[in-house]
Amino acid sequence: MIGSLAERLTLQPEVSDALAAGRPVVALESTLISHGLPYPANVEVARASEAAVREAGAVPATIAIRDGRLLVGLDDEALEALATAPEGSVLKAARPSLSAALTRGGWSATTVSASMIVAHAAGIAVFATGGIGGVHLGAFGSPGALQPPTFDISSDLEELARTPMVVVCAGPKAILDVPATLEVLETRGVPLVAVGQAELPGFTARSSGIAAPWSVPDVASAAELAEAHLGLGLDSAIVICVPVPAEDALPDAVARRVAEQAAREADAAGIHGPALTPWLLARIAAMTDGASVRANTALIINDARVAGQIAVRLARGVASAG
Repeated sequence: MIGSLAERLTLQPEVSDALAAGRPVVALESTLISHGLPYPANVEVARASEAAVREAGAVPATIAIRDGRLLVGLDDEALEALATAPEGSVLKAARPSLSAALTRGGWSATTVSASMIVAHAAGIAVFATGGIGGVHLGAFGSPGALQPPTFDISSDLEELARTPMVVVCAGPKAILDVPATLEVLETRGVPLVAVGQAELPGFTARSSGIAAPWSVPDVASAAELAEAHLGLGLDSAIVICVPVPAEDALPDAVARRVAEQAAREADAAGIHGPALTPWLLARIAAMTDGASVRANTALIINDARVAGQIAVRLARGVASAG
């Protein structure tokens, strides 16, 4: 028997102590380590993200799976082991593959959906990631498309609808059908909030060119809204979207153009399913001479910092109310 989620949790002592004392903790995913960037950039970004959480006053908890255990917090040795695991040996674990990840042995890295499941089971309320998944272009078909509808929709959206958590990101990934993603989130009752601007952030660009469903002026207001949402007990996440730092962002028009071109090329090549996102991101990196990778790295670290700030404010709110 696999056992319950709680029975499979292994909390790093620092994380366990922080949760027991009511101190702020931020969960971080691990697929960027195993599938997002090459070594040593992957472990450098992971450590920089953890450092950004600490600078904000919170405790980082990078989540991964190893030999049937749900690890909540990785020490330096574990981070290095995951970052240097042989290519192809690390499974990307999402809700549909979580049981497989727990029974296969070895390392599995957690996507947004799996990270949320584990973080919630551990009692962590704030999670930071780069960009959320969503509805892929062509999922519902389109006029003139070379391929039939793929119905390729990330399990992230289902998790956001069923797991109460504050998710900090730079918006839906630019390779997605963003309007369709927003419609699904609205239908599933998931609030999406932009911080400091009226337009939804465009992942590696400051703006997607699409009005955000809701916006707040600053991080303090975002934390206040997040606290209210969690307090209502609606059993869904709230997504806080923070634009990539201006000095690292791709120009808005460039980001949209390369995302559209890469999507057309993937459609022509018949690439979809789990292989699609890494293929698109690699193609966009090539088309931008690595600028998209630099922007992606910057937004991941920035999201971790903002998540730490929100976690600190939420912890203070809980403490003052107690």
